[in-house]
Amino acid sequence: MDRTRFTRNAMEPRHGAQAIRRALAVLRILAAGREDGVPLAEVIRATGLTRPTVHRIVHVLIEEGIVERHERTGRYAIGNQVPELALARPRPSRLLIAANPSLQRASTEIGDTLFLTVRTGNDTLCVDRRIGIYPIQVLSIEVGARRPLGVSSAGVAILAAMPAPEARKIVAANEKRFDPYKTDAATVISEVTSARRLGYGLREIGLVQGTKSISTWIKTPDGRPAAAITVSAVRTRLGPRREQEVVEILLREARTIEQAIGG
Repeated sequence: MDRTRFTRNAMEPRHGAQAIRRALAVLRILAAGREDGVPLAEVIRATGLTRPTVHRIVHVLIEEGIVERHERTGRYAIGNQVPELALARPRPSRLLIAANPSLQRASTEIGDTLFLTVRTGNDTLCVDRRIGIYPIQVLSIEVGARRPLGVSSAGVAILAAMPAPEARKIVAANEKRFDPYKTDAATVISEVTSARRLGYGLREIGLVQGTKSISTWIKTPDGRPAAAITVSAVRTRLGPRREQEVVEILLREARTIEQAIGG
C-alpha cells in the first residue's frame, strides 16, 4: 500500500470540513451586516482568518451566488440565493413557536426590551426582540445580529449552562474575536463562573454604556443549552431588588419554554 497516498486521503475529509467551517464563519458575519453588507476588513477581524483566506472564500461564494458585492460601497452581503434556499423551511422553528407566549408575557410584566438569542456554533444569534412600554428602551441589537459567545449576557448564560471544559474550549476559540467588544478570555471565564453560581447571566455594563443586562438560559430536552432570554435596561431600572424580580420572571418563562419544546 502507498502509505503517502493513504495519509493524504485520510486527511482530505478534515481539510474539507475546515474549509466548510471557514465559509460558514464568513457567511455568519456577512449575515449580521444585513442589507448594508460588511467591509472585507471587518470579516477578517471578526473571523480571525487571514486576508487571502477570506478573499478566496468570498469570491467562491460570489461565483455561487451566495454572496454579492455592493458596487457603490464595496461591502459584501448575503446574496439572493440564500432567501431562496430558506424557502425550503418556511415554518418558524419549534423554539420560536414555543417562546412566543413567554416573550409576550415577560415583556408585558417587565416593560423593558426583551431579546431571544439562540446558540449557533460558537456564536449567539438574536432571533426575536420585544420592545416594552417603559419610555427609555435599550435597543442594543437587532434581530439577525450575531455575536461571539461570551461578549453578551446571553452568551455568558449559554456558556454557563454547558460543562466547564466545553465552555472553556469555546472561549479559547473565540479569544481573537473578543477585542472589538472590549473584553478578553479571562473576563469571560470569570463571568461564566459567576453565572453558574448565580443561576443566570449578568452584565453590569451591557453592550451599550450605561445599561445592564440579565439573561437566563434555555435547554433542549437532552440538556443542551440552546438559547437565552435577555432583559436589557438602563442601569437605574435594574437595582438589586428589581434585578431579583426580573430574574424570577425570566427563570419562570425559560422553564415554561423548556417544557413546551420538550413536549
